Amino acid sequence: MAAKLSHLDSDGDIHMVDVSGKIATTREANAEGQVLFPAEIYQQIKAADGMTKKGSITQTAHIAGIMAAKRTHDLIPLCHPLPLDKIGLSFVYDDALQAITVSATVKVTHKTGVEMEALTAVSVACLTLYDMTKALSHDIVINNIHLITKTGGKSDYQQG
Repeated sequence: MAAKLSHLDSDGDIHMVDVSGKIATTREANAEGQVLFPAEIYQQIKAADGMTKKGSITQTAHIAGIMAAKRTHDLIPLCHPLPLDKIGLSFVYDDALQAITVSATVKVTHKTGVEMEALTAVSVACLTLYDMTKALSHDIVINNIHLITKTGGKSDYQQG
């Protein structure tokens, strides 16, 4: 049996998934992405510990990621608004890639998962890092935004 798209009904019309019959469970998702910089820009940012004329790039991106996760339903049309229990972000300098790796963990006790919230948090945090550093270079690449894990609901996922 082929998998079907959850946001299409039997007639192929778009709809918001009906979660009314589901049981609320604890659900968690982890996502990740990278912001890659030219070598000299990466070294400049790392040496300044992320401080620029605009302020701390990681602190600003952290707040932006939290705000984005909370507003995912306003950005992705068929997402349910969720009362999120936890939103955590981390920023790690990766010398091998000359990048900052952004990770997000989002948790909720509800009837639907939080994959989109974790992915949105990472995406907006990466965009904020770009915005905070674009005055230094436009040769910045946002890369590899993806789901790492999800738990709760009918199936768990671990990136293979």
